Amino acid sequence: MEQLHILRDLAVIFAGSLLVILVFYRLKLPALPGFIVAGILLGPNALGFVSDAKDVEGLAEVGVILLLFTIGIEFSLSRLKEMGRQILVGGFSQMGFTILATLAAGLAFLGAWRVALFLGFLIALSSTAIVLKVMTDKGEIDTPHGRLATAVLIFQDLCVVPIMLVLPFLAGKAEGGATGLLIALAKAALVVVGVIIAARTIVPRALAEILKTRSRELFLIAVILIGTLTALGTAAAGASLALGAFLAGLIISESDYGHQALAELMPFRDIFISLFFVAVGMLVQLDVIRDHIVLTLVAVVIIMVGKTLAAAVGPALLGYSGRVALLAGVAVSQIGEFSFVLAKEGRVAGLLPNLLYQQFLGVAVITMLVTPFLLQGGPTILDALEKVLPLDRLLPGFRPRDLAPVHEQIKDHVIVAGYGLNGRNLTAALRSISAPYLIVELNAQTVRKARSEGEPAFYGDATREEILRALGLERARLFVIAISDPSATRRMVRVARELNPKVYIIARTRYVIEIPELTRLGANVVIPEEFETSIEIFSRVLAHYNVPRDEIERLVSEIRASHYQALRPGARPRLTLSGTLGAMPQMHVERIIIGPSAPVVGQTIADTGLRSKTGALILAVRRGESDLATPSADFQLDAGDILVVVGQPPQIKAAYRVLIGAEPT
Repeated sequence: MEQLHILRDLAVIFAGSLLVILVFYRLKLPALPGFIVAGILLGPNALGFVSDAKDVEGLAEVGVILLLFTIGIEFSLSRLKEMGRQILVGGFSQMGFTILATLAAGLAFLGAWRVALFLGFLIALSSTAIVLKVMTDKGEIDTPHGRLATAVLIFQDLCVVPIMLVLPFLAGKAEGGATGLLIALAKAALVVVGVIIAARTIVPRALAEILKTRSRELFLIAVILIGTLTALGTAAAGASLALGAFLAGLIISESDYGHQALAELMPFRDIFISLFFVAVGMLVQLDVIRDHIVLTLVAVVIIMVGKTLAAAVGPALLGYSGRVALLAGVAVSQIGEFSFVLAKEGRVAGLLPNLLYQQFLGVAVITMLVTPFLLQGGPTILDALEKVLPLDRLLPGFRPRDLAPVHEQIKDHVIVAGYGLNGRNLTAALRSISAPYLIVELNAQTVRKARSEGEPAFYGDATREEILRALGLERARLFVIAISDPSATRRMVRVARELNPKVYIIARTRYVIEIPELTRLGANVVIPEEFETSIEIFSRVLAHYNVPRDEIERLVSEIRASHYQALRPGARPRLTLSGTLGAMPQMHVERIIIGPSAPVVGQTIADTGLRSKTGALILAVRRGESDLATPSADFQLDAGDILVVVGQPPQIKAAYRVLIGAEPT
């Protein structure tokens, strides 16, 4: 009856998790830490509803492998190349400084360099699942600090595999010493090369053949088979299953079917990852945390502050401001899910004593639980910190010397904050009407590229008063905020309005909920992406129903003037037109080919009597390679002519009968 025992445990886990996640939802907290709390409550160290966590661990390990598999799919060689500089500089500095600091502290307090180095590996890793989930929900994944945090997480995920390869040698359980380690790394490198070759040649062709069957089930089985075979191949080569799972995902990502594969696997991954976090919570012994509560809390503070500063060094080296660098550091300041996997392996290998292992689990779980609050309140914390210590003095950023400040006196100009897609389109429009403008951007590479193209782009943080003064905000005509960072947008609006009460401020935001606050802070116009998209959609639909353009523009103006009230959730839109759509005929455009035996060959358009007999109208005629728009009544039709005819569906059918002697099939 072991199967029934496991099934009962799963039922308890899902029921308990459901209740905890509902509470977290009410508190507007992310779900993933809630699974850890559910595991703590349900596990043998608290309420004891699940007496043996080992029953869940097998399923949890499947979740980790699936997580690595899907991370590999979400990566791609092109994406790694695109973010290469941020990944290498940001990730290497964060991992390097964290490991070195932990190694120094471990040598001072533990005296064993192997244990200290292993703890450095564990602490250096952050939670990809939690950070990306929270930042995506907040709409900050495309902000400067969001992109930097993502780059650090990518580097960390890439480091998991080498750490797993090094672990047996670090524990002294592998044969061959340094030579054996080099051989293992060489084998892993050969496997990677083989996978890249397969990703470019074999897999795309195989998946293309499978997709011809149009079977979702067959496609899913093929994707899982690729992952399984790759993982088994890496294991046979002496590497880990984790490496195989990641490389299998990378294979899929290089094909044209990566997005579909990811969509098929996401439900399975989410379920198994949830079980993983529940299993982690079950491993935590609350009495160990209680007996060492002061040490645990001090370790949490030191680790999160230390990782924040270590992660902020890379962005500072890349030229980002202190505020952006610290926001990126806060995002990756927790200990990650792969650290639990490595810690378990380290305990089995004898690197971590049981007490140290339990203390590490307690610290790691607390850092993960604190993370959503830190990400939510990070901007407020930095605002308070900046009043005491200017962040640009703490982390000034190493701005390239060729990114000179603004020297020329300019007035009645437009200041554009952010040079992404929206910023580039806006400046192109301003340039077309010869309107003066200045660009301010936090990405040094973007600024350098823009200046090489002749754009008046300058490096700076537009949330800072001195930057806006240098750009001449007091003399500016408009200030356009074209960034995707809600917190920075609010700061820019507030500072700009204080500096120049008369400047016209246009702010972009992702969500309509930001409109009242941005308006209160001083924005003249707030453009929410989600509702502008819906406006564009219904405008195209109404145009397809032949609603006059001035009527559509009137509706759009009414919606914008009411701050999109008609489109808000909970309010049923009530939009009125001056006419009714029922009175407007639905017109179709049809292309009719005149065959050699058609009754109208040799006749003029007037001779056919098409207009009087059917009501349809010939808009154009294509003959050979030439086109004739609005042909005259005396135009003679010939075999092979293609007629463009417009009319209502019954009129089109009648036109077929007149022109070719039969109705369309």
